Amino acid sequence: MDEHPNRDPFVMSKGMKFPKDDHFITGKLRAALRENRYEAKEAQCVLRLVRDEDTVIELGAGIGFMSTLVATRRNIKNVFAFEANPALIPYIESVHSANRLSNAHVTHGLLGKRNGSTNFYVRENLLASSMDPHEDDTEANTQKVKVDVLNASHVFKEIQPTILIADIEGAEAALLPHLDLTGLRGAMIELHPQHIGPEGVNAVFRAMMDAGLAYYSRGSTHKVVCFRRAW
Repeated sequence: MDEHPNRDPFVMSKGMKFPKDDHFITGKLRAALRENRYEAKEAQCVLRLVRDEDTVIELGAGIGFMSTLVATRRNIKNVFAFEANPALIPYIESVHSANRLSNAHVTHGLLGKRNGSTNFYVRENLLASSMDPHEDDTEANTQKVKVDVLNASHVFKEIQPTILIADIEGAEAALLPHLDLTGLRGAMIELHPQHIGPEGVNAVFRAMMDAGLAYYSRGSTHKVVCFRRAW
């Protein structure tokens, strides 16, 4: 029997519901959500970009925060989120369900140059999981799993997104220059300069410029960079 029958089963953040689950929503994360600090810079950028009727693609879905934000704050057609961490998929789906979203979709997998598979390291801190092995990974604290890699060009052609959201832990420099981004009206990229270096940062900006998108300073903050086709 529930010892706290009247306890709210959700953490509220910016009007969104996040099911309380100590495995995913830890103390610090719970506080950041409640105080509207979680993904604050990213949310500022995205809400300056996304308009009604947009189709959004998100690479790196996390706990489902950004996909839920755009689906609740804007009358978008759809948001398609891709997440490599298998442990997060059920939680993201529960967030979408809690917020009664029919236009938010999540796929387990990541995008790459061609179809295939790759290793992914699921860690005790789920949000620290990545494709890169760490020196302190052990069988006790890390699970190595195979994740499907989907052909990014085919996915973009099928979805035809107008807005891109990407937080893919350094893969942005390798992936974005190989995509046809000309159909985008805007993009929010979280850069990881510690992984990609100045050459990688320049590669991301060049890919945006080649697609006709310009750096949008009003939506950008430090490593969170915003691009728009028109201001």
